[in-house]
Amino acid sequence: MQSPFNEIDPGARDSNSLIAEFREATKRYGDVLAADALSFGIRRGEFLSFLGPSGCGKTTALRMLAGFEVPTSGIVLLDGQRVNEVPAYRRPVNMVFQHYALFPHLSVAENIAYGLLQRRPRPDRADVARKVDRALEMVRLPGFGPRRIWEMSGGQQQRVALARAIVNEPKLLLLDEPLAALDRKLRREMQIELQTLQRQLGITFVLVTHDQEEALSMSDRICIMRGGKIVQSGSPNALYDEPISRYVADFVGKSNFIEGVFSHGPDGTGRILTPSGQLFEGRVSQPLAPNAKASLSIRPEQIELTHVSRGGAEQVTVINRIFLGEHTEYLVRHAALGDLLVLVARQAEASEGGFAPGDTAFIGWAKSTALILVQD
Repeated sequence: MQSPFNEIDPGARDSNSLIAEFREATKRYGDVLAADALSFGIRRGEFLSFLGPSGCGKTTALRMLAGFEVPTSGIVLLDGQRVNEVPAYRRPVNMVFQHYALFPHLSVAENIAYGLLQRRPRPDRADVARKVDRALEMVRLPGFGPRRIWEMSGGQQQRVALARAIVNEPKLLLLDEPLAALDRKLRREMQIELQTLQRQLGITFVLVTHDQEEALSMSDRICIMRGGKIVQSGSPNALYDEPISRYVADFVGKSNFIEGVFSHGPDGTGRILTPSGQLFEGRVSQPLAPNAKASLSIRPEQIELTHVSRGGAEQVTVINRIFLGEHTEYLVRHAALGDLLVLVARQAEASEGGFAPGDTAFIGWAKSTALILVQD
């Protein structure tokens, strides 16, 4: 059955609110189904991310928007117009690639101006220079126009690639894992800069990434993909707090899973009976039949770790400790449930006196924080 999350958002069905739209867009490469009847809309001015593992179809979706791939069936629309047969160079779309694709023999300014100079009739050179200078200011590289590409750092080259994309004033800016080559600190800085730039320009950004932290930190909306389909879409908060399946919960953030058989509980809650005979309660994400196989999902930060047993606590042994600054991540082992991750805030850890590998401890969580999910 087609997932309801693979459809156009009801709030975005007005064509005036959409900059792009897929209608049953399918892409096959021989026997390989890369995109499976995608139907969804992209709102004007939003920052949308396609998130998923390699081979899930996210890059294929992006390339169909860009014009590098033509759907095998279905329709792609930009500004309400069918563009299936419109070549990439005639679409109001620009793309920033993972490896930037800058010309090493050209200066920074010449790289940025390249697209403008391909227009016919060719624009006035003074106008081109003004637009290049403005683009450099937007990406915080004023005065860098005369430099050569090989004189720029990785982060600066990333900004040059962005400037080259925005100088053409596209309606849609596509980002194909543009931060993958940067180190962690610089990647975080560029995430903030991309968000700021997107707000300033008001251009719709569409990002493809397999990095969940990147998608969660930058996006207004995320489409989680699997097997060529969108399995769930929503805001970062909604996907993190209300995943509809184990796959989504496992891909968006970290989670602990307790496997078992489902049964209905009181007041719309559910229960999981584990193979060892333990019964755990939680909220139900999607309708489940009695005795169906299900998973109880608990986020590491929602588990309390203590030295003393409190009501309903489970005894565990501390296996490993990783200090993360504001938090400490513990790997604990339960005799029946196996290994679990627990994320303890620094203040909470200090009040407990800390834990060391080999310590006996106790874990517990509020029923309202546990979510019962379909096993998919």
